[in-house]
Amino acid sequence: MEITGHTKLTGLLGSPVSHSISPLMHNKAFELLGLDYSYLCFNVGVDSLADAVHGLRTLGARGWNCTMPDKQRMCELCDSLSPAAQMIRAVNTVVNENGILIGHNTDGIGYMMSVKEAGFDIIGKEMTLLGAGGASTAIAVQAALDGVKALNIFNRRGRSWEHAVKLTDTINTNTSCRASLYDLADAASLEKCLRESSILTNGTSVGMAPHESECILSDDSLLHPELIVSDIIYNPRKTRLLQMAQAKGCPTFNGLYMLLFQGAEAFRLWTGKEMPINAIKQAYFTPSNF
Repeated sequence: MEITGHTKLTGLLGSPVSHSISPLMHNKAFELLGLDYSYLCFNVGVDSLADAVHGLRTLGARGWNCTMPDKQRMCELCDSLSPAAQMIRAVNTVVNENGILIGHNTDGIGYMMSVKEAGFDIIGKEMTLLGAGGASTAIAVQAALDGVKALNIFNRRGRSWEHAVKLTDTINTNTSCRASLYDLADAASLEKCLRESSILTNGTSVGMAPHESECILSDDSLLHPELIVSDIIYNPRKTRLLQMAQAKGCPTFNGLYMLLFQGAEAFRLWTGKEMPINAIKQAYFTPSNF
Protein backbone atom coordinates (compact mmCIF):
# COMPACT_ATOMS: atom_id res chain seq x y z
CA MET A 1 0.00 0.00 0.00
CA GLU A 2 1.07 3.57 -0.68
CA ILE A 3 0.94 6.42 1.81
CA THR A 4 -1.10 9.25 0.30
CA GLY A 5 -2.14 12.74 1.31
CA HIS A 6 -5.39 11.24 2.56
CA THR A 7 -3.95 8.35 4.63
CA LYS A 8 -5.56 8.13 8.07
CA LEU A 9 -3.21 7.43 10.97
CA THR A 10 -3.84 4.79 13.62
CA GLY A 11 -1.37 3.21 15.99
CA LEU A 12 -0.37 1.84 19.36
CA LEU A 13 0.86 3.77 22.40
CA GLY A 14 2.62 2.01 25.27
CA SER A 15 5.98 0.88 26.54
CA PRO A 16 7.33 -1.45 25.32
CA VAL A 17 5.50 -1.90 22.00
CA SER A 18 8.16 -3.25 19.61
CA HIS A 19 6.95 -6.85 20.14
CA SER A 20 3.34 -6.09 19.17
CA ILE A 21 1.57 -8.03 16.43
CA SER A 22 -0.98 -5.22 16.05
CA PRO A 23 0.79 -3.39 13.16
CA LEU A 24 0.88 -6.61 11.15
CA MET A 25 -2.78 -7.48 11.58
CA HIS A 26 -4.17 -3.97 11.14
CA ASN A 27 -2.06 -3.00 8.15
CA LYS A 28 -2.84 -6.33 6.47
CA ALA A 29 -6.55 -5.77 7.08
CA PHE A 30 -6.35 -2.23 5.66
CA GLU A 31 -4.61 -3.62 2.59
CA LEU A 32 -7.11 -6.42 2.06
CA LEU A 33 -10.06 -4.01 2.24
CA GLY A 34 -8.36 -1.28 0.21
CA LEU A 35 -8.58 1.26 3.04
CA ASP A 36 -6.26 4.27 3.06
CA TYR A 37 -5.12 3.82 6.66
CA SER A 38 -1.78 3.08 8.31
CA TYR A 39 -0.96 1.66 11.77
CA LEU A 40 2.30 2.46 13.58
CA CYS A 41 3.78 1.78 17.03
CA PHE A 42 4.89 4.59 19.34
CA ASN A 43 6.89 3.89 22.50
CA VAL A 44 5.16 6.24 24.94
CA GLY A 45 5.08 5.91 28.71
CA VAL A 46 2.70 7.48 31.20
CA ASP A 47 4.85 10.58 31.78
CA SER A 48 4.71 11.64 28.12
CA LEU A 49 1.25 10.28 27.30
CA ALA A 50 -0.58 13.62 27.56
CA ASP A 51 1.87 15.24 25.13
CA ALA A 52 1.52 12.32 22.70
CA VAL A 53 -2.29 12.45 22.84
CA HIS A 54 -2.27 16.22 22.29
CA GLY A 55 -0.08 15.71 19.24
CA LEU A 56 -2.23 12.93 17.79
CA ARG A 57 -5.39 14.96 18.31
CA THR A 58 -3.78 18.00 16.66
CA LEU A 59 -2.57 15.91 13.72
CA GLY A 60 -6.05 14.47 13.24
CA ALA A 61 -5.11 10.82 13.82
CA ARG A 62 -8.20 8.65 13.38
CA GLY A 63 -7.51 6.73 16.57
CA TRP A 64 -5.13 4.51 18.46
CA ASN A 65 -4.75 1.60 20.80
CA CYS A 66 -2.96 1.88 24.09
CA THR A 67 -1.36 -0.82 26.16
CA MET A 68 0.45 -0.94 29.48
CA PRO A 69 1.29 1.25 31.27
CA ASP A 70 -1.04 3.79 29.64
CA LYS A 71 -4.55 2.35 29.90
CA GLN A 72 -5.65 3.99 33.15
CA ARG A 73 -4.14 7.39 32.39
CA MET A 74 -5.81 7.39 28.97
CA CYS A 75 -9.22 7.49 30.71
CA GLU A 76 -8.39 10.96 32.02
CA LEU A 77 -7.28 12.20 28.59
CA CYS A 78 -10.45 11.21 26.70
CA ASP A 79 -13.46 13.50 26.32
CA SER A 80 -15.94 10.68 26.87
CA LEU A 81 -15.90 6.96 27.66
CA SER A 82 -17.94 3.99 26.50
CA PRO A 83 -20.02 2.32 29.23
CA ALA A 84 -17.49 -0.54 29.48
CA ALA A 85 -14.47 1.77 29.66
CA GLN A 86 -16.20 3.86 32.31
CA MET A 87 -16.81 0.78 34.45
CA ILE A 88 -13.37 -0.74 33.85
CA ARG A 89 -11.59 2.61 34.28
CA ALA A 90 -9.14 1.68 31.55
CA VAL A 91 -9.01 2.52 27.84
CA ASN A 92 -7.29 0.43 25.18
CA THR A 93 -8.87 2.03 22.10
CA VAL A 94 -9.44 5.71 21.29
CA VAL A 95 -11.54 7.01 18.42
CA ASN A 96 -11.00 10.61 17.29
CA GLU A 97 -14.33 12.01 16.12
CA ASN A 98 -13.42 15.42 14.69
CA GLY A 99 -11.25 16.32 17.67
CA ILE A 100 -13.45 14.62 20.29
CA LEU A 101 -11.64 11.64 21.83
CA ILE A 102 -13.88 8.71 22.76
CA GLY A 103 -12.32 5.99 24.91
CA HIS A 104 -13.31 2.35 24.59
CA ASN A 105 -12.12 -0.91 26.10
CA THR A 106 -12.23 -3.79 23.62
CA ASP A 107 -10.37 -6.35 25.76
CA GLY A 108 -13.54 -7.77 27.27
CA ILE A 109 -15.27 -7.79 23.90
CA GLY A 110 -12.28 -9.67 22.52
CA TYR A 111 -12.63 -12.30 25.23
CA MET A 112 -16.37 -12.75 24.81
CA MET A 113 -15.95 -13.09 21.04
CA SER A 114 -13.22 -15.67 21.61
CA VAL A 115 -15.69 -17.69 23.71
CA LYS A 116 -18.07 -17.77 20.73
CA GLU A 117 -15.19 -18.56 18.37
CA ALA A 118 -14.37 -21.58 20.54
CA GLY A 119 -17.98 -22.76 20.09
CA PHE A 120 -19.46 -21.92 23.49
CA ASP A 121 -22.42 -19.87 24.75
CA ILE A 122 -22.14 -18.62 28.34
CA ILE A 123 -24.87 -15.98 28.26
CA GLY A 124 -27.33 -16.56 31.11
CA LYS A 125 -24.89 -18.93 32.79
CA GLU A 126 -22.45 -18.78 35.69
CA MET A 127 -18.76 -17.92 35.31
CA THR A 128 -15.79 -18.21 37.66
CA LEU A 129 -12.93 -15.79 37.02
CA LEU A 130 -9.49 -16.00 38.61
CA GLY A 131 -7.87 -12.61 39.19
CA ALA A 132 -9.02 -8.99 39.28
CA GLY A 133 -6.21 -7.25 37.38
CA GLY A 134 -6.55 -5.26 34.18
CA ALA A 135 -7.49 -8.10 31.83
CA SER A 136 -9.75 -9.78 34.38
CA THR A 137 -11.55 -6.49 35.06
CA ALA A 138 -12.29 -6.02 31.37
CA ILE A 139 -13.53 -9.59 31.04
CA ALA A 140 -15.69 -9.34 34.16
CA VAL A 141 -17.36 -6.10 33.08
CA GLN A 142 -18.03 -7.22 29.51
CA ALA A 143 -19.32 -10.63 30.61
CA ALA A 144 -21.72 -8.87 32.98
CA LEU A 145 -22.84 -6.37 30.31
CA ASP A 146 -23.35 -9.18 27.78
CA GLY A 147 -25.63 -11.13 30.11
CA VAL A 148 -23.63 -13.65 32.11
CA LYS A 149 -25.99 -14.51 34.99
CA ALA A 150 -23.51 -14.81 37.85
CA LEU A 151 -19.83 -14.05 38.20
CA ASN A 152 -17.57 -15.50 40.88
CA ILE A 153 -14.33 -13.49 41.17
CA PHE A 154 -11.44 -15.11 43.05
CA ASN A 155 -8.51 -12.90 43.94
CA ARG A 156 -5.59 -13.02 46.34
CA ARG A 157 -5.81 -10.76 49.35
CA GLY A 158 -3.20 -8.08 48.83
CA ARG A 159 -2.71 -4.84 46.94
CA SER A 160 -5.43 -5.58 44.39
CA TRP A 161 -8.08 -6.68 46.89
CA GLU A 162 -9.58 -3.21 47.27
CA HIS A 163 -9.83 -2.93 43.49
CA ALA A 164 -11.57 -6.33 43.39
CA VAL A 165 -14.11 -5.11 45.96
CA LYS A 166 -14.84 -2.01 43.86
CA LEU A 167 -15.12 -4.11 40.69
CA THR A 168 -17.66 -6.40 42.32
CA ASP A 169 -19.70 -3.43 43.58
CA THR A 170 -19.58 -1.76 40.16
CA ILE A 171 -20.93 -4.85 38.41
CA ASN A 172 -23.70 -5.34 40.96
CA THR A 173 -24.70 -1.67 40.78
CA ASN A 174 -24.63 -1.26 36.99
CA THR A 175 -25.66 -4.64 35.56
CA SER A 176 -28.12 -7.45 36.22
CA CYS A 177 -25.26 -9.89 36.80
CA ARG A 178 -24.76 -11.15 40.36
CA ALA A 179 -21.06 -10.71 41.19
CA SER A 180 -19.39 -12.23 44.25
CA LEU A 181 -15.82 -11.88 45.48
CA TYR A 182 -13.85 -14.64 47.19
CA ASP A 183 -10.33 -15.13 48.47
CA LEU A 184 -8.41 -17.36 46.05
CA ALA A 185 -7.19 -19.31 49.08
CA ASP A 186 -10.78 -20.30 49.93
CA ALA A 187 -10.75 -23.80 48.46
CA ALA A 188 -14.24 -24.68 49.69
CA SER A 189 -15.85 -21.69 47.96
CA LEU A 190 -13.85 -22.34 44.79
CA GLU A 191 -15.02 -25.95 44.71
CA LYS A 192 -18.67 -24.89 45.15
CA CYS A 193 -18.44 -22.18 42.47
CA LEU A 194 -16.76 -24.48 39.94
CA ARG A 195 -19.43 -27.09 40.53
CA GLU A 196 -22.09 -24.50 39.60
CA SER A 197 -20.20 -22.70 36.80
CA SER A 198 -20.22 -23.31 33.07
CA ILE A 199 -16.78 -21.78 32.55
CA LEU A 200 -13.57 -21.15 34.50
CA THR A 201 -11.30 -18.38 33.20
CA ASN A 202 -7.76 -17.67 34.33
CA GLY A 203 -7.39 -13.91 33.95
CA THR A 204 -3.98 -13.78 35.62
CA SER A 205 -0.47 -14.09 34.19
CA VAL A 206 0.29 -17.23 36.23
CA GLY A 207 1.68 -19.81 33.82
CA MET A 208 2.90 -17.35 31.20
CA ALA A 209 6.32 -17.86 29.62
CA PRO A 210 8.99 -18.05 30.94
CA HIS A 211 7.15 -19.52 33.97
CA GLU A 212 5.33 -22.29 32.13
CA SER A 213 5.56 -24.72 35.06
CA GLU A 214 3.38 -22.52 37.29
CA CYS A 215 -0.37 -23.00 37.61
CA ILE A 216 -3.09 -20.94 39.28
CA LEU A 217 -4.64 -24.16 40.64
CA SER A 218 -2.57 -26.46 42.83
CA ASP A 219 -4.13 -29.62 41.34
CA ASP A 220 -6.95 -30.84 39.10
CA SER A 221 -9.27 -32.08 41.85
CA LEU A 222 -11.73 -29.20 41.38
CA LEU A 223 -12.10 -29.68 37.62
CA HIS A 224 -14.86 -31.74 36.03
CA PRO A 225 -15.56 -32.66 32.38
CA GLU A 226 -18.63 -30.37 32.08
CA LEU A 227 -16.54 -27.29 32.93
CA ILE A 228 -15.14 -25.15 30.10
CA VAL A 229 -11.64 -23.98 31.06
CA SER A 230 -10.03 -20.96 29.39
CA ASP A 231 -6.79 -19.06 29.89
CA ILE A 232 -6.07 -15.57 28.60
CA ILE A 233 -2.41 -16.57 28.18
CA TYR A 234 -1.32 -17.51 24.65
CA ASN A 235 2.40 -18.04 25.30
CA PRO A 236 2.64 -20.94 25.86
CA ARG A 237 -0.31 -21.97 23.75
CA LYS A 238 -1.16 -24.67 26.29
CA THR A 239 -0.56 -23.62 29.91
CA ARG A 240 -0.31 -26.04 32.81
CA LEU A 241 -3.93 -25.16 33.66
CA LEU A 242 -5.11 -26.12 30.18
CA GLN A 243 -3.05 -29.30 30.24
CA MET A 244 -4.63 -30.33 33.55
CA ALA A 245 -8.10 -29.47 32.27
CA GLN A 246 -7.68 -31.47 29.08
CA ALA A 247 -6.48 -34.46 31.10
CA LYS A 248 -9.75 -34.24 33.07
CA GLY A 249 -11.80 -34.13 29.86
CA CYS A 250 -12.65 -30.42 30.00
CA PRO A 251 -13.12 -28.40 26.80
CA THR A 252 -10.44 -25.67 26.68
CA PHE A 253 -9.21 -22.63 24.77
CA ASN A 254 -6.41 -20.08 25.23
CA GLY A 255 -6.06 -16.31 24.86
CA LEU A 256 -4.93 -16.22 21.25
CA TYR A 257 -8.26 -15.20 19.76
CA MET A 258 -8.93 -12.69 22.53
CA LEU A 259 -5.94 -10.83 21.10
CA LEU A 260 -7.35 -11.11 17.58
CA PHE A 261 -10.89 -10.03 18.39
CA GLN A 262 -10.00 -7.09 20.62
CA GLY A 263 -8.07 -5.77 17.63
CA ALA A 264 -10.96 -6.53 15.29
CA GLU A 265 -13.31 -4.45 17.44
CA ALA A 266 -10.87 -1.50 17.41
CA PHE A 267 -10.64 -1.86 13.62
CA ARG A 268 -14.44 -1.67 13.35
CA LEU A 269 -14.60 1.41 15.58
CA TRP A 270 -12.06 3.27 13.42
CA THR A 271 -13.19 2.22 9.96
CA GLY A 272 -16.82 1.15 10.26
CA LYS A 273 -15.75 -2.08 8.51
CA GLU A 274 -15.40 -5.63 9.78
CA MET A 275 -11.84 -6.93 9.88
CA PRO A 276 -11.34 -9.87 7.45
CA ILE A 277 -10.90 -12.29 10.33
CA ASN A 278 -10.26 -15.48 8.38
CA ALA A 279 -7.48 -13.92 6.31
CA ILE A 280 -5.83 -12.41 9.39
CA LYS A 281 -6.04 -15.75 11.18
CA GLN A 282 -4.31 -17.51 8.30
CA ALA A 283 -1.64 -14.84 8.02
CA TYR A 284 -0.69 -14.32 11.66
CA PHE A 285 -2.46 -16.71 14.02
CA THR A 286 -1.26 -20.14 12.89
CA PRO A 287 1.27 -22.12 14.99
CA SER A 288 4.04 -21.42 12.49
CA ASN A 289 3.48 -17.65 12.59
CA PHE A 290 2.83 -17.05 16.26
